[in-house]
Formats: sequence, structure tokens, C-alpha cells
Amino acid sequence: MTGIAGLFDLRGKRALVTGARSGIGRMAAETLAAAGADITGLGSRPMPETEAAVRGLGRAFEFARVDLTDRAAIAAWLAEIPAFDILVNNAGQIRRADLLEFPQADWDDVIQINLSAAFALSQAVARGMAAEGRPGRIINIASLLSFQGGIRVASYTAAKHGILGLTRAMANELAGRDVTVNAIAPGYIATDNTQALRDDPERSAAILGRIPAGRWGAPEDLAPALLYLCAPASGYVTGSCVTVDGGWMAR
Repeated sequence: MTGIAGLFDLRGKRALVTGARSGIGRMAAETLAAAGADITGLGSRPMPETEAAVRGLGRAFEFARVDLTDRAAIAAWLAEIPAFDILVNNAGQIRRADLLEFPQADWDDVIQINLSAAFALSQAVARGMAAEGRPGRIINIASLLSFQGGIRVASYTAAKHGILGLTRAMANELAGRDVTVNAIAPGYIATDNTQALRDDPERSAAILGRIPAGRWGAPEDLAPALLYLCAPASGYVTGSCVTVDGGWMAR
């Protein structure tokens, strides 16, 4: 039986983390690096702080400049994609507007970044794992809006419902190849995506009033769940979604 330390040892693994410049993505890159993985951070802008943190942990870091709104750019990068043992689909965007005035462009952009790009990356990474017969881990960052409807966020809600369905569909097809696919649904986390809510006194108070833990989450609150789902310890866990929400869904 593998020792406890070995159950969470990622030495020799290579992880691709999308949207790793800040927030949950940066936390993911640092958490996996601390466990021994080398990191490729994918995004449209440089991420020097993430790179410095990963290298400071003694791990290699590579920046992949890819605009996830550009399908041609994604396809070009995927044509030469290196081998990965872990994929964390974190990159996401949210647009807010009343349903009756919701712009088609905001629908298209959010679905592309949050769902279509995640599918394309997962498919490519899984192909590499299958071709080489390597075990692998794919983690999708879902949301409380994978379960609820939300207000003024039609495209984000649709995408996050989709990412949870995609997680389960991929898990069914990849389990026999020793590739697990799971999701993490963060609660209300203090990141760029929730800045507008935190800046709205009424909305912020209403949100905090429903969270049993009584506080906004921090990206670091997701680190233990992420490490578990990426590590050898979770080899028989697939198609699952872990909520890290301070009790929101239990309320």
C-alpha cells in the first residue's frame, strides 16, 4: 500500500492549468507545484507572478500564450500539444445582463471560453494520455451555477451546467483508460469574477447571509480538494463534483 505521503506525491508529473495568472488558477498552479508537478500555465497574458511562485517551489514553469476566444489559435496550439498528466480547466469569464437584453456576443464568448475551449483541451490531453497508455487526471472548475439558475448570468449558468455534464460524460468514456475526470464547484470566492458582487453592498450582504461559514471563500480554500483529485489518492474517484462553498448548497 502506498504511504500517505505518496498518495499526494506529484513528482514527475506535468500539469496544464488554464487561466493561471491569478485567483483559482494561480492557486492551482502553486498547489500542484508544491506537490512536485511541473506547470504549464495557459492564458492570453503573461503570468510572471505565477511563474515566480512555481519556480520558487523548485518546479519548472512554461507559459503557453493562447487566446481561448480564438478557435484557430486553440487548434494551432493543440496541433503541437506536449504530453500532460494533469489538466485543470479553470479559465473562465462571466458577463452580466438582464435576460431580455442579453447580447448574443456575450453568450458566444462565455460559452466558448468556459465550455467549448475546455472540451477541446480535454479531448486533446486525453488523446495523448490514451495514446501513451498513461494514467491521467482532468479537473474542471464548475460553479454553484452548475446547480442553480442565477440572475443576469444566462451564458455563464449554461456553460457551468455544461461543464458538469461534460465532466460526467468524459468520466464514463475515460475511466477504462485510467483517466479520471472530476469537477470542483467553488462557492463565492474572492476573485476577479466576483468583484462586482463584493462591491455591491446589498448583494454582498445577501450572499454572506446565506453562507453558513459567514465569509467569502479564498482560492486557497480549494487547494486540498484540488490536490486530492489530481493525486494518486483519488484513483477510484471519477465523475464526481466536490463543492467547496462554506455550506451554501446545504442551506
